Amino acid sequence: MHGKAGRPAARRNIRALVLRLARENPGWGCRRIHGELAGPGAKAAASTVREIPKNAGIRPTPRRADPTRPQFLRSRAEAILACDFFTADLLDGTQACALAVIEHATRRIRILGVTLHPTGDWAAQQARNLIMDLGEQAHRVKFMIRDRGSNYTAALDAVLADAGIRTVLCNVRTPRMNAIAGRRIGGCRHELLDRTLIWNENHLRRILREYETHHNQHRPHRSLDSAAPLKPPPGPVDLEQHRVRRHPRAGGMVNEYRLVA
Repeated sequence: MHGKAGRPAARRNIRALVLRLARENPGWGCRRIHGELAGPGAKAAASTVREIPKNAGIRPTPRRADPTRPQFLRSRAEAILACDFFTADLLDGTQACALAVIEHATRRIRILGVTLHPTGDWAAQQARNLIMDLGEQAHRVKFMIRDRGSNYTAALDAVLADAGIRTVLCNVRTPRMNAIAGRRIGGCRHELLDRTLIWNENHLRRILREYETHHNQHRPHRSLDSAAPLKPPPGPVDLEQHRVRRHPRAGGMVNEYRLVA
């Protein structure tokens, strides 16, 4: 009688332990949980371990296996930067090259530098400038996503590695792996570069600096609930008490609208 009375309690204990392992380790499948039970000496059939999470509404393997890439990026956004090179045509027929970095969490963009000759040493120096600009926040960054372009060198990756930042390379012909950086640079090209006659390197540097300020302090982003990366959205206002004034930037190519009394 004692043995029979103890069985329901034992089954409850097994069920509670299986659910605990499933909830505390969302990447574990049923086989992994079944194997883990052997550690504390708990015995249960593999079919029982499969049924317990299912009956509790917990997704069974394989859906509970490794997270998808979008899920991984969202969960680690504060630790991820992405960079990309892009070019701009100058009036003398040459091309200038710029390097931009974007923070996945805040969508803040940094135009690190502009040059006519993107050498490996130049790219490595831009990485050093980035680390200095990040300041105390540098220790939070763990990953830098980039493509496999020839402008990236081992020296650049080494600078990042010294700061504890791991370089994550995109697969060949998979632009969506660096979609956030690509979209922001595409926006800069569509809103500014494709509509501007760029005189020289200094002119390009100046308008990119203005665009960076516009992007970080004014331009709304859907992923941030229409806030700018460095400025929260204002509260509701009565438009009857204010006027909206246009403020052109970058030679009138980009407009900002602000309230005035």
